[in-house]
Amino acid sequence: MQPHEDADVAALDGLTVVLVGIAWECAHAAPPEVSFPQTRLLLVLDRLGRVPSSQLAAAMGVNASSVTRLADRLEALGYVARGRSPGNRSVVTLEVTEPGHEIVARMLERRHAALGALLDKLPPSERKAAGEAARNLLHAAATIPALGPAAL
Repeated sequence: MQPHEDADVAALDGLTVVLVGIAWECAHAAPPEVSFPQTRLLLVLDRLGRVPSSQLAAAMGVNASSVTRLADRLEALGYVARGRSPGNRSVVTLEVTEPGHEIVARMLERRHAALGALLDKLPPSERKAAGEAARNLLHAAATIPALGPAAL
């Protein structure tokens, strides 16, 4: 750590490396033909439910053409289905199919197990404090548009 560096920021930066590593490892619960960006799309879309592709792009913080490319491959694999908005047939919607839900469930199960194992390394009082700190950080992130819950 640099002398001028904030120790709390440095700790969170280190935690970021751990959490990204867990996310990366858990993405391997998806079939090998599903890329990391595609797993992210599945996770976000699964949480949002059936939405216009433009809304999914905004939630992911990417442009619509990126969502289209990712969804093309996932649709071809049977993990995502396209549809039309009943109110405006020109609006393309996306939703996760049952096989896609199964992939998401496997990834989340693996991620929750890894996070639980990490928390189990802490004494009970520190585990409780870590959970509370995480909830507080999520609440704070929700107030920042680029970091809010839809972006996660």
